[in-house]
Amino acid sequence: MRAGTLVRLSLAGNRTDRLRTVLTAGSAALAAVALLAAATVAAIHGGNWIPDPAQPDGGGQIMAPGSEQYTSPLLVEAGLRPGVIFALLMLALPVLALAGQCIRLGAPARDRRLAAIRLAGATPGQAVLIAGAETAAAGLLGSMAGFGVYLGLRVALHRRGADGRLVLPTDVLPNPLIVIVVLLTVPVLSGLIGVLLMRRVVITPLGVVRRIRDRGPRPWPGVLIVLGLVLFAPRTLHLAPADWRMPEWAPLAMMGAGVLFVMIGVVAGTGWISYTAGRLLRRYGRGPVTLLAGARLMADPWNGSRTLGALLAAVVFGAGTLGFRADLSAEFDARARFDELADPQGGRYGTGDTGFYYGAIRLVMMAVTIGLVVAAGGMLVTFAEGIVARRRAFAAMTAGGVSRGKLGATLLLTTFAPLVPALLLALGSGASLMRTIRTGVTVGGGDPYQVCVDPKAQDFSVCARRTIVDPLVHWPIPVPVGQLALLGGGALLAMLLVAGAGMLVLRSSTDVAELRAG
Repeated sequence: MRAGTLVRLSLAGNRTDRLRTVLTAGSAALAAVALLAAATVAAIHGGNWIPDPAQPDGGGQIMAPGSEQYTSPLLVEAGLRPGVIFALLMLALPVLALAGQCIRLGAPARDRRLAAIRLAGATPGQAVLIAGAETAAAGLLGSMAGFGVYLGLRVALHRRGADGRLVLPTDVLPNPLIVIVVLLTVPVLSGLIGVLLMRRVVITPLGVVRRIRDRGPRPWPGVLIVLGLVLFAPRTLHLAPADWRMPEWAPLAMMGAGVLFVMIGVVAGTGWISYTAGRLLRRYGRGPVTLLAGARLMADPWNGSRTLGALLAAVVFGAGTLGFRADLSAEFDARARFDELADPQGGRYGTGDTGFYYGAIRLVMMAVTIGLVVAAGGMLVTFAEGIVARRRAFAAMTAGGVSRGKLGATLLLTTFAPLVPALLLALGSGASLMRTIRTGVTVGGGDPYQVCVDPKAQDFSVCARRTIVDPLVHWPIPVPVGQLALLGGGALLAMLLVAGAGMLVLRSSTDVAELRAG
């Protein structure tokens, strides 16, 4: 099949296909902006601490020049920039998941079009290639639009603070090769997702056949969650041989892999949760609502993983951030208590500018909130599409005597039966990440030392001394139950709004006129 023919066939379709292309391109544009922003932060030079050349004995350090033109310490210091990059990458994940959910929009009409293409003589591989090219073309269009938005934002947000320094890194650009890789990543991933969604589909000239599993999912994702928690714990590094020198990047890479494994485990584990919830509803349920919901969950248990994936990933990341905030707050409290006991006038540790650290955490939680909003938008698209795709079945049930209220209750139960335990798992797994490092902060308790009684004494060897014994302060790190509940409540509220909007589609989709073929 020639490239021109492939492009022409991939861009053909009806109004629903065009809507799917627009939504996929829009989500791809948002993902491209987030990835380009991360690449821009990575392009900043300088800011790392190096030995002071004025002190050859290594007695001091200075910051390498190259980033002093920014106002935010998150951009100035090289050690803080990886956290900003990681937050932007995490922000891109729910947007990419939104693109994956938009791909499924209008699936029945697309299946009929692909069957017609098969009837015209296309092979099954060519039909799948057309479906993947359609998604990749929308992703490429969105990437180019996102690049234009990125360039426009660089100009619009280029401003300096009162001290003349830049608020954002609008003076640097990523390497052109990195820009090309970023712009191609989104359409390639979109095309792969489109092909992946078709892996269990057999396209024939008479229609589309979807193969299903004969058995339910297994709880193997729990192993991924445990593995992620083990990798995140720094004590895992002690298992390495004593004579092996670990690279400097290894601890950070292991922690990043731990977070990724926990996210994958929670998202994939939703399939087992859905299937188990369906079995319980079928066994113990009474009435059509519970029986219909149980049958639906058992028939397609992976629908929860596909639909709730971005939401659960954002919740895991947000719960981990709240756990880090609790750890940081306990550290500050322990140091303040130590200073209060050891030297109420001066204090040895001090807490410094705690507002900077809490401000950085607030920025991360803002990214998590944006991720939840984007995930809710993707779920709204999927929820409405699922109702429209099954509108003939719903209309037949309504004509047979099932009320719209019972159908709505079935959809709500199908959505929230796996959502509630999956949310609890995401909150618990995310909060447990920091608990693997430590559950309490210990300050002080060091060896006794001597100080001069007269602080103006010039010679320490002849001055009167007194022995100082450091107090030992152990401050437990509390579990941020209230903040975790607020995060979980926000996710539930987002799903309630999505379900409420989907109910509006249900009323029109259960009309008896939907029974007409065509």
